[in-house]
Amino acid sequence: MTIRIVVAEDQSAVRAGLVLILGSAPGIEVVGEAADGEEAVRLARELRPDLVLMDVQMPKLDGVSATRRVVAEGLADVLVLTTFDLDAYVFGALRAGAAGFLLKNTEARDLVEAVRTVARGEGLIAPAVTRRLIAEFAAPSRPVRAPDGPDPALLDRLTPREREVLAALGAGLSNAEVAVRLDMAEATVKTHVSKVLGKLELRSRVQAAVLARELGI
Repeated sequence: MTIRIVVAEDQSAVRAGLVLILGSAPGIEVVGEAADGEEAVRLARELRPDLVLMDVQMPKLDGVSATRRVVAEGLADVLVLTTFDLDAYVFGALRAGAAGFLLKNTEARDLVEAVRTVARGEGLIAPAVTRRLIAEFAAPSRPVRAPDGPDPALLDRLTPREREVLAALGAGLSNAEVAVRLDMAEATVKTHVSKVLGKLELRSRVQAAVLARELGI
């Protein structure tokens, strides 16, 4: 199947480079280009792509707000482009339902693989971003749960096995790794992940990972 993508990036030169890389990859088709967040949402509504590659800093509507609209309307998965100094955007986009995060200096082959990974339904966070997220949650001077963070009572919705799966997602494990850790078939893991997302009203496994860390499991 061809993965249909909308590229949202306000810098024309960067956008052209992203389009060239992705458009040249087998099985990937760039169906639209957006120079601002409002245009990204409009194109997602009109074209119904499989994925939107979304920059965070854009005019008219920032990438986090655009991500929230795209995901809330079920228009497409969103893979966010970020930089080292934009941690606040990372957390905002996670809660908005982004399926993954890449740094703007990502190699071309890694960008293509990231798109394919997210299109398969897997979450993806660039290793450097993952380290910063873990450091944020692990910092002893900061509470695990922000004042407006999730209610621990959410865990009561889950079975003991589903809590184990949620904890594994919080550790950043793939379905195959969860299967090994919890000694179950990978197909069973997928079923549990789907149930966890449904019961907790989450849109992606990345959101589930963040929730697990915020709840300290």
